[in-house]
Amino acid sequence: MGASNTTHEAEPTRRDFIHILATTTAVVGAAGVAVPLIHQMNPDASVLALSTKEVDLSALEVGQAIKVMWQGKPVFIRRRTGEEIKESEETPLSALKDPKARNANLAANADAEDDHRVLKPEYIVVVGVCTHLGCVPLGTSQGEVRGDFGGWFCPCHGSHYDNSGRIRKGPAPENLAVPKYQFVTDTMIRIG
Repeated sequence: MGASNTTHEAEPTRRDFIHILATTTAVVGAAGVAVPLIHQMNPDASVLALSTKEVDLSALEVGQAIKVMWQGKPVFIRRRTGEEIKESEETPLSALKDPKARNANLAANADAEDDHRVLKPEYIVVVGVCTHLGCVPLGTSQGEVRGDFGGWFCPCHGSHYDNSGRIRKGPAPENLAVPKYQFVTDTMIRIG
């Protein structure tokens, strides 16, 4: 007699059910542990509050500059005169030590040509950290020395920046960086 060729499909057993239940419980347990662990790595409210800063520019007079702190760094904001704007716009790129914009607002091309350093010509907003050794240049208070180009001057090693924060003379290799900012109203900016 021949052997019977009956095909039996394997039906789930009690053991298979226990394996599926144990695996599902382990996955849910791992997710229950991972979610709080990952969530605790998010910055707390005090850090998030420091990530942006709103600055009211309505009291800033033409020709005046102020310094505000943002993320532990000084940020210089200057309301430029018409003459300063014209001088800045007429400066040829060939006269600049660093012809790059260094502007975080230009997401795709922060190193675009220098004519993209401002959102509104009247206001220049730059991170006030010298690109040579990280000193804080002078030039935000009335009567302070502003170097040879009417902007900011770093007395540590003699770097001179113009009224657009561009390095014009001295050892600094790059322009002062332009932080990410936007105008919330005509006279209010949000940095960060």
